[in-house]
Amino acid sequence: MRFATDTGGTFTDLVVEGDDGHVRMFKASTTPGDPIRGVLDVLQVAADAYGLDRAEMLRKGDLFIHGTTRAINAIVTNTVAKTALLTTWGNSEVLVLREGGRIEPFNFTVPYPKPYIPRALTFEIPERVLFDGSVDVALDEEAVLEIIERLKAEKVEAVAVSLLWSVVNPAHEERVGELLAKHLPGVPVTLSHEVNPILREYRRTSAAAIDASLKPLMTAYMETLESRLRDAGFEGRVLVLTSQGGVLDAADVAKQPIHSINSGPSMAPVAGRYFALSDASTSDAIVADTGGTTYDVSLIRGGTIPWARETWIGQPFRGHMTGFPSIDVKSVGAGGGSIASVDEGGLLTVGPRSAGSVPGPVCYGNGGTEPTVTDAALVLGYLNPGNFLGGAITLDLDAAKRAVEEKVAKPLGLSIEEAAASILDVVTENMVHAIDDITVAQGFDPAQAVLVGGGGAAGFNSVLIARRLGCRKLIMPQVGAALSAGGGLISELTNNFRVIAATRTDHFDFDLARNAIAELNRKARTFLNNTGEQAIETKVSFSIEGHYPSQVWDIEVPLDADRLSTAEDVVALEEAFHQVHDKLFAVRDEGSPVEIVGWRVDIAIKIRSGEIGQMHNIASDDTATTRRCYFRETETADVPLVSFAAMSEHLKVAGPAIVESPFTTIVVFPGSVASRAASGSVVIDIPGENA
Repeated sequence: MRFATDTGGTFTDLVVEGDDGHVRMFKASTTPGDPIRGVLDVLQVAADAYGLDRAEMLRKGDLFIHGTTRAINAIVTNTVAKTALLTTWGNSEVLVLREGGRIEPFNFTVPYPKPYIPRALTFEIPERVLFDGSVDVALDEEAVLEIIERLKAEKVEAVAVSLLWSVVNPAHEERVGELLAKHLPGVPVTLSHEVNPILREYRRTSAAAIDASLKPLMTAYMETLESRLRDAGFEGRVLVLTSQGGVLDAADVAKQPIHSINSGPSMAPVAGRYFALSDASTSDAIVADTGGTTYDVSLIRGGTIPWARETWIGQPFRGHMTGFPSIDVKSVGAGGGSIASVDEGGLLTVGPRSAGSVPGPVCYGNGGTEPTVTDAALVLGYLNPGNFLGGAITLDLDAAKRAVEEKVAKPLGLSIEEAAASILDVVTENMVHAIDDITVAQGFDPAQAVLVGGGGAAGFNSVLIARRLGCRKLIMPQVGAALSAGGGLISELTNNFRVIAATRTDHFDFDLARNAIAELNRKARTFLNNTGEQAIETKVSFSIEGHYPSQVWDIEVPLDADRLSTAEDVVALEEAFHQVHDKLFAVRDEGSPVEIVGWRVDIAIKIRSGEIGQMHNIASDDTATTRRCYFRETETADVPLVSFAAMSEHLKVAGPAIVESPFTTIVVFPGSVASRAASGSVVIDIPGENA
């Protein structure tokens, strides 16, 4: 038995895979003050459904996969550890100056962002390593010891060390780490050449700073998670979802918590790619995960999950760059808990403010007073107030109606139903704009892709979104209400390692290349030996990072590490670079050599089959076959109700209709047709906005 959880802003999702391959899905409210309690709560819900004692159920498990927003929330709310930065003398402004750049170059009303670590906690160390690794100024250890005394006086809780050219010669950085370990015991330290060995000073330093600041919090969180799971009866392996779309052991994430920044959202694209191929036989998909607080979108092109080397926490240039590669997921403040309001000018807005899990939407009855997207869906008749989350919550329809009427309908002079429909319209436009940013803005026609909808609130308006985008097919996976957790079940153990070693294809240094590849092989073997005991299949791939002379930014090109020993091999590598450059930028410079600056190895260890089994669906106790729903095309009328569990592969459900399960409601708007795929997904064919 395997468990996959994802802690969101509103709900904690759990997908359980039995030894027979069948899966079941469960939800419980997230407990912000103690997220692990929310995990244990949803495990209790599952145990009750299986008719087992929780400890008995957990003892059957061999894998526990966990996605968490703990790290990103700590950064956003500035509750990370008090962290100091130690850097080379003369380089103290690296986090202040960044790489330049502004969203609006001439808007001087926006203050320049503060550095991630304040200048008062940035300390300069007398030392200097040159670009070729030679030592220009020896490390002044007495100065380091004096700085350590100041760190003690400041009562810092973590330390980041980022020295110039430590990626070429880490001796000084390693020695500083040794002195900190000896004279500042118990305070976690991050060395930049270990966490993110790249050339870019700001990115490497930012990664080290963020990683160090998270270590006390995430070490305690991971240790507590494992401890409480053990106490609850689980004896298997605890893995954590990472920003790279894979998993790592909880202990490894505690050592480098920067891996967990986009822990949950990164798995939705992994699951979305799986269902797009399985249910629509396509490798192009828009994956949208609608949570209670955010709408997370990503674009799969040609079966390739998008990566971002410029991952920002907050707005670009105004937030903080992680400097760490991760799956590219764009998030906007639009979800089931997004609050609708009318401003002084009579404009209806939805989000980015969210009711979250506390107090939640008005209809939850937990003290919420402002109408949300979920309240609007309830008013329109799309939700069954007596069977929300399988009956775990009884929704207050009257309270939702009052909130929509007072806050939206009356100010706009609309009926309650029109006001609720308008709330859905506005949030739909917000979501479409988010998708435009990753499709149209990148030269991709969204009509050429299928839309994969995930998240508990996805069914409210995914048909409307697909129609606006021109997508002719919408896939609502059977585990869609917990898409990221479902993705966790097919995730692989992944990691990557880098080596900085510069050469050019017109003066290729074969010894340098052999040494770089040997070092990467050593790192890969160490990782495999430490983590791959459950490996079914292992994939190791190499790549180089390089550019044409005088270019600033690098691109990655696959490398056959076993075929790099002759001049012909170098020519082949150069041609591969030209092809990748042409694909990315529509230009190639065949007369130019390639400057190689970095070497990289990626390891992926498959620890299970890589398939998501059929879901064990439980039919609702509700025997109703119709429900009063409002659509603009039909106004208020009785529409058919179809149980997700009862749908057969041959049944065609023409809209308007409602397909519902205990965890999600799929609104089949007029003009669209829903059917059941062999995988268990609901696939909706959409004729298009102008059809």
